[in-house]
Amino acid sequence: MTAAMYLPQFLVKQKITLMVNRYEVLAVNPDGSPGQLMALAEQKRMAFKEQVTFYADAAKTRPVFGFKARKVMDMGSGYDIVDEFGQPLGFFRKDFGASLLRSTFHVEGPGFAGSGQERSMFVALLRRFTDVPFLPIHFDFLSTEGTPLLSSTRKASIGDRYTVTVPDERVDFRVAAALAVGLDALMAR
Repeated sequence: MTAAMYLPQFLVKQKITLMVNRYEVLAVNPDGSPGQLMALAEQKRMAFKEQVTFYADAAKTRPVFGFKARKVMDMGSGYDIVDEFGQPLGFFRKDFGASLLRSTFHVEGPGFAGSGQERSMFVALLRRFTDVPFLPIHFDFLSTEGTPLLSSTRKASIGDRYTVTVPDERVDFRVAAALAVGLDALMAR
């Protein structure tokens, strides 16, 4: 079963401003360069309940999907991903126990469920115990059957720029984009 909005690869670029973290979600051109804007997301800083809204364009004229924390202070409760009409698309949550050494997340959507964690234990530990900037961050998500769902890769660079690859056609682009932004936002990047 192919998701309603399947996209095999896209880019996420973060821009930090005074009051919000802004994310551009871009398609990838055949030559690998950034393509058209697929969505623009904003996360308000210091909000009591984590919520990120994705818009269709840079003018923010139409919200098209988003994610929101289920509870205000329970960090393990998770985040519901919804479409522009508030209909559920999926869910993700951070596994705080498993994340002590290496950040771990769980994701669910129609017809799939899986988990992912930072690829490198060394980089995960280095991030926790040093202030080395611009470390690469790689997450690999596997389905409960053990097949690849998606990966999010941040190269060592100035500014957070991720390449998200989605080999599993069951994973809706909106779920993958929400998860990619959520990984960055929840790791306080």
